[in-house]
Amino acid sequence: MTKPTPYIHSDANIGTGTVVEPFSSVYEDVVIGDNTWIGPNVTIFPGTRIGNNCKIFPGAVIGAEPQDLKFGGEYTKVEIGDGTSIRECVTIHKATEDKWVTKVGKNCLLMAYSHIAHDTWIGDHCVLANQVSIAGHVEIEDWAILEGLVAVQQFIKIGAHSFIAGASLVRKNIPPYVKAAREPISYVGVNTVGLKRRGFTEDDIRNIEDVYRLIFVQNQNVTRGIEQAEIELKESSQKTEIIDFIKNSPKGVMKGIY
Repeated sequence: MTKPTPYIHSDANIGTGTVVEPFSSVYEDVVIGDNTWIGPNVTIFPGTRIGNNCKIFPGAVIGAEPQDLKFGGEYTKVEIGDGTSIRECVTIHKATEDKWVTKVGKNCLLMAYSHIAHDTWIGDHCVLANQVSIAGHVEIEDWAILEGLVAVQQFIKIGAHSFIAGASLVRKNIPPYVKAAREPISYVGVNTVGLKRRGFTEDDIRNIEDVYRLIFVQNQNVTRGIEQAEIELKESSQKTEIIDFIKNSPKGVMKGIY
């Protein structure tokens, strides 16, 4: 029996060693790097850029037009970094004129049925578990992990090395290094397990815990907690990063322990 062939537009640029399996469609103005595997029944629309050593599993749709009524057909893109795996039926939509590109970084894992909307930027080494739903204009920093069924509202920012428990509804920014859960989304501790796995020292983790103890545990008012942390705690890169993140969250951050 003759093996069916994929549809690959003549203007698509396919790298060395890359395989496109039967029944997949790769349209014009698509660039795919070297040694990437495109499974069967994948659709890759114009304006998509996929790096080297990626895996795209059956049913994924990448680069479709955004689900935004303001989209006027402007030329926008999707960029996928090297080493990223995109599992079954994931959808990633191209941007609008807000950011012009939807980005997924290097070495990410996007599990089955997760959705990434227009103008979202995801950093490196992030994990989105099954059926995570990311609205438009969201920013997720490096090493963040979102468990299954997490839903993120538009314009939210999620800090680096954070961990969000399954089925959480994220309506406020999530600062770096934390574990977040409950309804409404709240601080439930520092992501110590993840930080240790990534080489953070005991002193680093202690600095982070000290900052959040003042901001989210001992003070009911985040502003007061920041003021106290700035005065009482020694300077560290983690302290600066946390405080800068919160100060640059005009729509607010998640609740503290309650």
